[in-house]
Amino acid sequence: MKIGYGWDSHEFKTGIPLKIGGVTLPHTHGLGGHSDGDALLHAITDALLGSIAAPDIGSLFSPSDPKWKGADSAVFLHEAKKRVTAAGYTISNVDSTLIMNAPKIGPHANAIRANLARLLNIPQDCIGIKAKTPEGIGTDNAAIAHAIVLLEKLPAKKKR
Repeated sequence: MKIGYGWDSHEFKTGIPLKIGGVTLPHTHGLGGHSDGDALLHAITDALLGSIAAPDIGSLFSPSDPKWKGADSAVFLHEAKKRVTAAGYTISNVDSTLIMNAPKIGPHANAIRANLARLLNIPQDCIGIKAKTPEGIGTDNAAIAHAIVLLEKLPAKKKR
């Protein structure tokens, strides 16, 4: 087994959609970033990459590369998942915590969980989504995402 941890944050900005876990949520502001700013997918991507000691998301998808401007963060997650499989592992569990004032995540948690299950090809009951408010830590205009993943070694292929 292997464990990986990822963290990401982005500031809220006007004029862009808010994407969390690959789901567009109704809100007045979105998350700024070189890509689509999906802090949750970025944190999960880094957790997957870290679990197999691969380069981090910023090394693989440089924010200075115009190719990734506005990119769908599911592309990054797909690459991390591909590397996990190539390393001989499968994703067993993902747990995450979002820290943000608004919007409330509770009403959207099932949709986010369903989308992550689809993107990662794991059951929904293997994905945890929690949300907290940033009470008193001075991050009212940002979203912060923490993620941890558990990988299991794939069974060895039998030779014929």
